[in-house]
Amino acid sequence: MVETLRGVASDVASGAAAGDRDALARACCAILVLLLVVVSLASLTTGASGISLIDVTRSWTSGEPLDLVTRTVLWDIRVPRLLMGILVGAALAVSGAVMQGLFRNPLADPGLVGIGAGAGLGAITAIVLGGFFPIVLQEAIGFYLVPFAAFFGGWASTILLYVVSTSRGRTSVAVMLLAGIALGALSGAISGVLVYMADDQQLRDLTFWGLGSLAGATWTKLLVAGPLILLALLASPFLAASLNGLALGEAAAAHLGIPVQRMKTVAILTVAAAVGAAVAVSGGIGFIGIVVPHLLRIAVGPDHRFLLPNAALLGASLLIIADMISRTIIAPAELPIGIVTATIGGPFFLWILLRNRSLLDM
Repeated sequence: MVETLRGVASDVASGAAAGDRDALARACCAILVLLLVVVSLASLTTGASGISLIDVTRSWTSGEPLDLVTRTVLWDIRVPRLLMGILVGAALAVSGAVMQGLFRNPLADPGLVGIGAGAGLGAITAIVLGGFFPIVLQEAIGFYLVPFAAFFGGWASTILLYVVSTSRGRTSVAVMLLAGIALGALSGAISGVLVYMADDQQLRDLTFWGLGSLAGATWTKLLVAGPLILLALLASPFLAASLNGLALGEAAAAHLGIPVQRMKTVAILTVAAAVGAAVAVSGGIGFIGIVVPHLLRIAVGPDHRFLLPNAALLGASLLIIADMISRTIIAPAELPIGIVTATIGGPFFLWILLRNRSLLDM
């Protein structure tokens, strides 16, 4: 009887703890929504032009039209840049959370399976060898040759990785991990050869693209990449329950009725779509995909039902903050976002790890 009562008490306590954690996760989500709104408003009024939020609000409330310069800066430059930052930040953070859940490895991120390396190889090929492409293709695509090449490279590497790691209708996560490392190394080697062939101007373009930036955000790019990123983000919550079950192992997840193979396929394709489109329009941006899920696991726990939406919100906010720093710290010039995320995120991540080593051992 005593053991039974102890068991009941333990179940009640664990249920209460789970309820408390769920409430904490929902509160965290509300706070992150507020944070995203605040940083979005700050982003719209941050830059070299000196547009004030108070002036814009006064103009809207009084019904007076904005002057031409203010209207152009807001609607043609800052609004698409803000929306692109939200989408890219959310895509990288959610993709990192999905990959860590799929591999059951806190070090996993989209770059681990070669998606980023494949996209980078596509972009480098377009920058260095774009002049050798057919004239018809260059005229048809124009300035969007590099984004299209990056997206194609990311998807090509994903398909190749999936084919290599799938045998007899079953995808091996271990083989996918090792094959992703090999493909990343191969892509890096080919990229190195192309970089060696590049001239000075191409080297500058390669450096700036590789470090990431939202400076090239336009409504056209947003309309091309936005729907694909949104579709991937909307599909990710449907993976939450399966990722939670997969934490017990593939065999246990299968016994719970989770279609493990189909879940792997959907997860990889979702990450490929999100990361491929994000890298295509913003270049290589590190830190967001691996650090954001870590921070949220410490704050709200490993439940993917709450981890994925919170990751989207925090990833978007952090990238917007990094973008504001990048365009103000050496204004009127811009610092690549990758430098900002690495400089701020690296030490901050180490501090979090040192303070929470016991929690991360779980």
